[in-house]
Amino acid sequence: MRIELPSGTAAELVHPPSGPAGRGLVVIPDVMGMRPLFDDLVARLAAETAWSVAAFELYPGREHLEVADRLAAASTLDDDRVLGDASAAADATGSNVVSILGFCMGGMYALKAVDGGRFERSCPFYGMVHVPEAWRGPGQGEPLDALAAGDPESVLAVIGTADAWTPPDHVEDLEAAGATVLRYEGADHGFVHDASRPAHRADDAADAWRRVLDWLAG
Repeated sequence: MRIELPSGTAAELVHPPSGPAGRGLVVIPDVMGMRPLFDDLVARLAAETAWSVAAFELYPGREHLEVADRLAAASTLDDDRVLGDASAAADATGSNVVSILGFCMGGMYALKAVDGGRFERSCPFYGMVHVPEAWRGPGQGEPLDALAAGDPESVLAVIGTADAWTPPDHVEDLEAAGATVLRYEGADHGFVHDASRPAHRADDAADAWRRVLDWLAG
């Protein structure tokens, strides 16, 4: 069901049939934000795990923007607002223990969410380890600074080795900071969450989901 977070940001929230679960999960979408793909993902994850699952829009009030405009506007995003919405989405699940995952830009924010201790575990899928130069702005902090302020051992990152957004030296920086990395050889950006993308790799995606959900349940 669609809900509104205290900031006014739209979110999708699904509980298992029994109602709010003891364990919850927040999903941060890719740069294109909330759309049927993520409504379906939230519902599927809630059904498969029996957890309460919520996802929210990265660009509230600017949902009409196309991908090029969203990328161009990335420098205007503010960590306090995005991570505040992530925390509010966690509260909306009503769960005692909440983890977080995200994709692409959402994966970058899943890394940043490690600071503060709100989330038990974090699983960024191909999230940027360093803020891209074009995205830097006054409200954008560095993911590795957030890891240093939190618990980097709470991170399991999913990375494709052919992904230009997460080059090998950045991934090495992530591991050096204490995170665990799952590498998928030859996989490109976005290979897990959207089956319509040319980069999608069904076998690798299934393996990544199995390993991530096992990690989150552990």
